[in-house]
Amino acid sequence: MANLLATKPMDMLMSEAGEEGGHSLRRALGPVNLVTLGIGAIIGAGIFVLTGSAAAKYAGPAIVLSFVLAGIACVFAGLCYAEFASLIPIAGSAYTYGYATLGEIFAWIIGWDLILEYAFGAATVASGWSGYVLSFLQDFGIRIPARLTAAPSELLISYNGHWEHYDRVKDTLIARGIDWHTLPQMKGLFNLVAFFAIILVTTILVIGIKESANFNSGIVIVKLAIVLMFIGIAGLFAIKHSSLVWANWTPFIPPNTGKFGQYGWSGIARGASVIFFAYIGFDAVSTAAQESKNPQKDMPVGILGSLAICTVLYIVVSGLLTGIVPYTSLNVSDPVAVGIDATGVTWASFLVKIGAIFGLATVMLVMLLGQSRVFFSMSRDGLLPQWCGAVHPRFRTPWISTIFVGSCVAVFAAVVPIDILGELVSIGTLLAFVIVSAGTWILRRRRPDLPRPFKTPWVPFVPIMGVLVSLGLMASLPAATWIRLVVWLIIGMVVYFGYGQKHSRVQAALAARKRT
Repeated sequence: MANLLATKPMDMLMSEAGEEGGHSLRRALGPVNLVTLGIGAIIGAGIFVLTGSAAAKYAGPAIVLSFVLAGIACVFAGLCYAEFASLIPIAGSAYTYGYATLGEIFAWIIGWDLILEYAFGAATVASGWSGYVLSFLQDFGIRIPARLTAAPSELLISYNGHWEHYDRVKDTLIARGIDWHTLPQMKGLFNLVAFFAIILVTTILVIGIKESANFNSGIVIVKLAIVLMFIGIAGLFAIKHSSLVWANWTPFIPPNTGKFGQYGWSGIARGASVIFFAYIGFDAVSTAAQESKNPQKDMPVGILGSLAICTVLYIVVSGLLTGIVPYTSLNVSDPVAVGIDATGVTWASFLVKIGAIFGLATVMLVMLLGQSRVFFSMSRDGLLPQWCGAVHPRFRTPWISTIFVGSCVAVFAAVVPIDILGELVSIGTLLAFVIVSAGTWILRRRRPDLPRPFKTPWVPFVPIMGVLVSLGLMASLPAATWIRLVVWLIIGMVVYFGYGQKHSRVQAALAARKRT
């Protein structure tokens, strides 16, 4: 058992962090690239969808406070990630941090778990992205066979002359009193749109990290411009119609209905747990640590900077949205478009769809970037086959693992229903937060002497809160999701004891030391 808890020596980690040459990853990312990577991962469908539904169902105008609460919860984990990323600038994120503090078996568990977050996360986003693309193209009369935009068993509904994914329009249909059984419907066959989206993103990642980051930065600029456009249009409307805004914000915290989580202060907390997942993705920045020009300085900027920018944008958008539209009218699949329509600037709703499409595209890119880098790190440690860590001689990217992960994710996105994927992503992410938060405190106690370019403040309070908040949110997930997590981890244990433990570099070093 002792060998299973063997930690990876810090000198080995530092040696790997300083590697240069054709077999190492190219250090090409500056602070702006890292911040845009974080924004690209965080701002997706969350700001365009979750804001409205959480306000309508749980918090009312006080959804603003829910975003503040969720942002604070993320900061606990974000501060811990920032310390680790600056101290151990290695590709691998929580996997590497767990290896340095908790031991190999925990490192394997978190590495295997990160597949749920990154690979399944990219598949989830690709599946949702195809629905937006389908709707957008239909606005221009371009018809893709609807059955090729949904996984088998996923339901498609013909609504307003468009084929829509049922999950995207069900709240709208309920709000308008429409029985979906009365509408034309069909089942999906193969999500070809999602499949090709993942293949395209994978190709960009293979070509190079700088090219991938520049592509991401360009799209982030576009979608930030669209978010700021909404803020500008809605802000001007709110100033001119202040009495309407005041009426929609009154009461700011709707009274509780007598049931936990339905308005009142409990509704604010429930809203925070729902929209928390709009922040998922900032941790993917830490997987690019080995490709950062100056990780000790730039990684904290990338992680905390992207979190701060996105939190401010979420708060402003949610405040304006509930000000110009009654919160009871926001339980729809496109609340930001509804808000734009309320201002009378109807042409802007077209741009909101583009923002959603671009927003989801960058999330796919960052998620696949993170997964391939975790595979790279696990391979270098011997826990996965050597081909997972092979670096392309020209592009200096882990090209084989990127192609392998991209191919698997493309198939998942095409055939697995989005709701199952989404729940697995949530629990996988929160488990990573728990391990990173705990690892920060443990390493502070074990190695207080290590030079830390960035230090998490208020230790152990911040790490403990990171653990408690994440565990609390995990507890709110359905039992079926926990069962899937346990089954996934059991499969991981079979792989570890069947291959990883036998080929581990750390285990080999321990065995050599015993022989001498």
